[in-house]
Amino acid sequence: MVGPLNLRSAEKPLAEKDKIQALIKTLEDLKDATFIRNGSDYDAKAAAKFLRGKWQSREKEIKTAADFIDKVATVSSTSGKPYVIRFKGAREVKCGEYLKEELKKLENANPDKPKDAP
Repeated sequence: MVGPLNLRSAEKPLAEKDKIQALIKTLEDLKDATFIRNGSDYDAKAAAKFLRGKWQSREKEIKTAADFIDKVATVSSTSGKPYVIRFKGAREVKCGEYLKEELKKLENANPDKPKDAP
């Protein structure tokens, strides 16, 4: 019976690919933020599109959301410079650090254990 198995899988914690997609969506939805890559400014939608493409090109080596952050979303593979997010008011945060915090929130909201487990 395929139906019930599919239904059960929908109740499982987020898969790593789902976490990566959620992290990219978090960046894409940032308001009044600028993504800085190799000294150039990009809006949130362009940043998300870039990171999706970089993820796809390196998909075989990206097994977890932490891999995605470390290998794709932290520094430029061209220049070695960190990616930075500049928020309204000129506050800047390294993209990798921002995404690590977002991943913690995501995992805390979707724990691996069922809530009623000891």
